[in-house]
Amino acid sequence: MKRLACLLALATLPIPALADGPEPAPARLVVGDGPGWRPLLEADFVPVNGDPDTWTFHDGTAEIHDKGTPVGVIRTAKPVRNFELVVEWRHLKSAGNSGVFAWVPEKALADLKPGQLPRGGIEIQMLDHGYAEQYQKNTGKKGDWFTTNGDVFAVGESRMKPFPPLSPDGSRSFPTKELSRGVGEWNHYYVRGLNGEIRLWVNGEEVSGGADCQPAEGFLCLEAEGSPVEFRNLRIRELP
Repeated sequence: MKRLACLLALATLPIPALADGPEPAPARLVVGDGPGWRPLLEADFVPVNGDPDTWTFHDGTAEIHDKGTPVGVIRTAKPVRNFELVVEWRHLKSAGNSGVFAWVPEKALADLKPGQLPRGGIEIQMLDHGYAEQYQKNTGKKGDWFTTNGDVFAVGESRMKPFPPLSPDGSRSFPTKELSRGVGEWNHYYVRGLNGEIRLWVNGEEVSGGADCQPAEGFLCLEAEGSPVEFRNLRIRELP
């Protein structure tokens, strides 16, 4: 009877909460250290339409300071078709705007004046979270046509079928997750362009992209768009 009484007493005690499961595995970052990968250094880039001091390369390293002005780009020395790209970046001021252009045709860069951006290519956007606040302050409207977490979209004469979710006008692939870090913090982008399809991973997780890109070959460009930004650990692997 005593044993039964003890069991009944135990049954009335509150059940302790189960411990949370194991911490989720951290996102796996592609760092570009396998066969075929190589760094992108100063010799791999060609000026297009900036000032001599718009882009500053750290000697012998894949680190670049972009003062943001004038608006414009630098491009890779050679065009690429199928590729993987790793780049880390951070904005130095709130509301900073920059990005990487993929598959920019030569004609989209011809006679590009300072203050202009390529007339073609696929943009992988790098936008600081403060941009949304600034846009609403300046316009009185909520910027529902962009996000600050890795939009991918075609510009100019280039074409792309964006992956959902889409921007209201259907032109942009909006990210499926909000993973970008804010001003002063480093972000990691892994971009894969393969057979006309482009995909973006932000800080280790795939978020956006598109298919049926036209053209699906061209230069890679880094963008200056009015605000200082830094890039580091640029690495590329060209694919067959």
